[in-house]
Amino acid sequence: MSDRKKPFDLIRRGEKNKTLSGTLTFVGLRLADIPLQYALLSHPSPSSPVSGLGVRLLTSLGFRTIFTHTTASLPSSLLLPIASLTSSSASPGPAKWNTLGWMAPLANLTPTSLLLLLMSAGSSAKQIYWQTATSQESFPPSAAAAVSAFNTFVNSANGLLFLALGTTSLLSFPRIAFPAGGVATQGFAIPVSTVVGTLLYISGMAIETLSERQRAEFKSRAENRGKVCKEGLWSWARHVNYFGYALWRGGYCMVGCGWIGGVLMGLFQGWDLSSRAVAVQDEYCSAKYGEQWSQFKRDVPYRIVPGVY
Repeated sequence: MSDRKKPFDLIRRGEKNKTLSGTLTFVGLRLADIPLQYALLSHPSPSSPVSGLGVRLLTSLGFRTIFTHTTASLPSSLLLPIASLTSSSASPGPAKWNTLGWMAPLANLTPTSLLLLLMSAGSSAKQIYWQTATSQESFPPSAAAAVSAFNTFVNSANGLLFLALGTTSLLSFPRIAFPAGGVATQGFAIPVSTVVGTLLYISGMAIETLSERQRAEFKSRAENRGKVCKEGLWSWARHVNYFGYALWRGGYCMVGCGWIGGVLMGLFQGWDLSSRAVAVQDEYCSAKYGEQWSQFKRDVPYRIVPGVY
């Protein structure tokens, strides 16, 4: 008997029965991540007990933050809230944003904080879509809670790394300067790593979502019952959805803490998926599809990264 340890996997491969309690748990916890990220990323305010949670947490642990310590390397324009960047003497920013109701609190975020919050919301929306629209495997509440906890932890870590003075992406170089004019009435700058990270995030989200949608549509057709999906993005790599996930995770982290953090996160996710998730999938698909899966591996030699690996 082999004593090889089976790779860890939360998904119950082959159990094609949706679990309502697990789905509801997952949806609720992923939605709860969004207000948590806002509380972490927002500027401390005496009038709001939930704002500035990240700064208060880091300060209590003895870390310096972008809002509590000044440095010549961190221009004040990088810390201006959206309301200040869009304000004018004729139309004050805060007053203008207050007319937007529930969106008004977003005006107190810096542009990068808002971008990180939107990435958190995007990751929640994408994963909820995956669970409710494309996945058919059993997903019990315990697995839903574990996956949600991991994503909330990583999202929160990205936010805290952004707020900590020693790791914030705001100190990343080079930067792109934008003069006053148009919507912004005050000049501001943005690190190139933030732009690159955003593009990686968008590309990764598109690849992961589209590939999972293509596979679900392929499986839904009666003539494809028992067949391996080789269409669309699945002709690029056998686990191309993992490539998308590693891309957007790395991009998300790059927006939070710059070049090094983003690259390390992308490489870590790629290594984890390659060493753990791919092994699980290969074992499951080999048992399910037999020679068809072996032929697929010959036809599509790349595991995760098209044309590379």
